[in-house]
Amino acid sequence: MARSLALLAFLLASLPAEAQETLLLRQPTLSETHVVFAHGGDLWVAGRSGGDARRLTSTPAVESDPHLSPDGRTVAFTSNRAGIPAVYTVPLDSGDPTRLTWYPAGAEARGWTPDGDRVLYATSRETAPVGYNRLWTVSTAGGPSEMIPAPWGNDAAYSPDGERLIVDRMTRWDDEWRAYRGGQNTPLTILDLESLAETRLPNERTTDVHPVWHGDTIYFLSDRDWTMNVWSFEPATGALRQRTDFDGADVKWLSAGPDALVMEREGRLHLFDPATDRVETLSISIRGDFPWAAIQWEDVTNAVQAVSLSPTGQRAVMSARGEVFTVPVEHGDARNLTRSPDAADRVPLWSPKGNQIAWFSDAGGEGYGLMLAGQDGLGEPRRIDIGESVMAWEPAWSPDGTHLAFVDDDVRVRVVDLESGRVRTVDVGGTNIERGRMGLT
Repeated sequence: MARSLALLAFLLASLPAEAQETLLLRQPTLSETHVVFAHGGDLWVAGRSGGDARRLTSTPAVESDPHLSPDGRTVAFTSNRAGIPAVYTVPLDSGDPTRLTWYPAGAEARGWTPDGDRVLYATSRETAPVGYNRLWTVSTAGGPSEMIPAPWGNDAAYSPDGERLIVDRMTRWDDEWRAYRGGQNTPLTILDLESLAETRLPNERTTDVHPVWHGDTIYFLSDRDWTMNVWSFEPATGALRQRTDFDGADVKWLSAGPDALVMEREGRLHLFDPATDRVETLSISIRGDFPWAAIQWEDVTNAVQAVSLSPTGQRAVMSARGEVFTVPVEHGDARNLTRSPDAADRVPLWSPKGNQIAWFSDAGGEGYGLMLAGQDGLGEPRRIDIGESVMAWEPAWSPDGTHLAFVDDDVRVRVVDLESGRVRTVDVGGTNIERGRMGLT
């Protein structure tokens, strides 16, 4: 069965002629005049009022974690262009990036010292037996790095006088685990760099991340009200206060500029005025060459998932890069049943009679639905709405071919009547860790 599957990925090839607001803008950083952010694996810069953005980096690698220098002229960032994540700087106006870290362990940019002479970064170098991040700095002129005397550190920001750090100790393996209250949650800690005394911010197992220092106040993101919002802490008085009241979508990123904060939410960038708590949403448009979005052939042989054998044993169905294929065991050609580069088609399953194939797809942009199609790939597939279920795992067809069961994102075991399209819940699992491991038959 081992043979090459070729998939022609029809992707967005160009942007509209007229400027339109661009979404999926990430990881913003702010100066008096500009905002720099990540989009599509590159770094971009726009004016503080929004408008058209200009590309700062252009490589097949992934550039991330941009941090503007205190004078607003240079951006420190992370790139894997050399094979591992390393810290680089690039002038905001023009010029080639300069690599600052060379250790075999990966390094991720976290900010600057207040004088702008050194870049702060996190790395697991020289840790054992299991790697964990600590904080280091490196000169913008290059040379050896210096470790900050903090036993653990994944993210941090300097106080304006450079005498203290606000430190987030923990590297989280799941940044998107909403309402998480487990062991990855540790209090943000103020570290005095001279005495090494530590002061912990109030924390009741909430997720507190992206700490920044603005004036005498520490700002950070917290899900204390079950949605990630901006909070502040006054080291002098111990006052803790919620500063934004978003409901629903989380704030994903927070960074401090000289006179304001900038944050990422719902794919857009927003300025936050600490004096008034006023939020201003920026409208930014991106134009540029996107080679990764061009039409191209992709060999998906090594990306095969969710294999199901036909009842006759002559062909197998599988998904790869969001497409559904059937492949002969011995003689014949691979067959692409979906040809839908704008949709994610996943977990295909052959029917007991062998005449149909089922899979789940987000085609149409209205969430996932159950798709049914002939195994020959001819004709339009039938779509069955799966209701409030957002995603599906472990599909299992009943032996008589009249029903199909699956586990959804709320760990509910759901059964679909394929004739009527009715979906019902027959049981509920215990925790979301069980998704994909319940062994439905």
